Amino acid sequence: MLTPEKQIEIIKRGVVEIISEEELLKKLQRSYKENIPLKVKAGFDPTAPDIHLGHTVLLEKMRQFQDLGHEIIFLIGDFTGMIGDPTGKSETRRTLSREDVLKNAETYKAQVYKILDPDKTQVRFNSEWLEKMRAMEVAQLGAFETVARMLEREDFKKRFRNNQPISILEFYYPLFQAHDSVALQADVELGGTDQKFNLLMGRSMQKAKGMEEQVLIMMPLLEGLDGVNKMSKSLNNYIGIDEPAFEYVNGELTGMFKKVMSIPDSLIERYYELLSRISLEELRALLEGLKNESVDPRDAKKKLALEIVTRYHGAEEAENGEKKYHAVFEEKKLGDEVSLPSVEIDPDSAPNASWLPRIMKDTGLAKGSGEAMRLIRQGGVKINDVTVTDPDTRLQKGEHIIKVGKRRFYKVIVK
Repeated sequence: MLTPEKQIEIIKRGVVEIISEEELLKKLQRSYKENIPLKVKAGFDPTAPDIHLGHTVLLEKMRQFQDLGHEIIFLIGDFTGMIGDPTGKSETRRTLSREDVLKNAETYKAQVYKILDPDKTQVRFNSEWLEKMRAMEVAQLGAFETVARMLEREDFKKRFRNNQPISILEFYYPLFQAHDSVALQADVELGGTDQKFNLLMGRSMQKAKGMEEQVLIMMPLLEGLDGVNKMSKSLNNYIGIDEPAFEYVNGELTGMFKKVMSIPDSLIERYYELLSRISLEELRALLEGLKNESVDPRDAKKKLALEIVTRYHGAEEAENGEKKYHAVFEEKKLGDEVSLPSVEIDPDSAPNASWLPRIMKDTGLAKGSGEAMRLIRQGGVKINDVTVTDPDTRLQKGEHIIKVGKRRFYKVIVK
């Protein structure tokens, strides 16, 4: 086991706040001296079945603790997931059925083992203790905190000010999460910066129960591909960990490798800090190289893309993704490296079957023929690398590669 001082240096990587660092060092020193691992807890409500790179920020920090020899508790909030965390929400969340929660939980477990060692990960469900609580015990949880304190939460405060409903059940969510820390006797709890209120309540409840308070480690919320908003499926700025290295969606060349390459240069440092597993020494050298311009940002992103795709899909898929990216976006050609989605068109099958705007609409290259005509007039459409500007263009017999913008392609075969 590494010394406590070396451990804390590794643990602090990418962290926003530790409450408190002094307490963490003491816990690590005791763990080192007595050779007893710390219990490190992070909770996940399985309210959605898919995990993206934003979710893995906590998982990567858990893996670091795991590599340092500590006990990792991956807590699935199957009980609290049926309530829904109100953090950051402007309205009461729809409760999920137990069937939905358990189905999502199984998907979660399958995905997290791509990051955590399954043989060293303790998976727990908070229904183990929360479902067994008697009515009086639940009532006593409610007596633990005041309404005034609950309304200190920014999201609750805003909803109360705007006369938006807040259910009593939502007040119970942070109390249940705090009770999880008591039940597990957690030494450390990990969470995002948006979870600070809930995490602090865990410390308070442990103290009230006569336990040593857990240390809180808060991680940042990872920005998505737009470089502004946190990574989210609803904003379509995410990179899913189950996404193929390279794929087509409605004619657009995308996939995990391509998406990592498209992050803004301003986020390279953040993505490396939170997602890469290179050593602290390598990270410092990379950041210094970016600063003095001895390292090309594109090369840094390519190295990160290879690392991340390898982690989730293997080295062969990563190399294949790099090869396809190079062919399309660097050599500006499709070649034999890339198999385009294709469609066959029979001009006699329907009126205007070979009309370019209709083909663009039918293949998903445009939302409709009106948008297709606008793109053509603006010079944003190429056929076999030749720009077309006439919306009345019809494709002749043979193979044609339609390119819209820089990323969207389709092979059309006219009989």
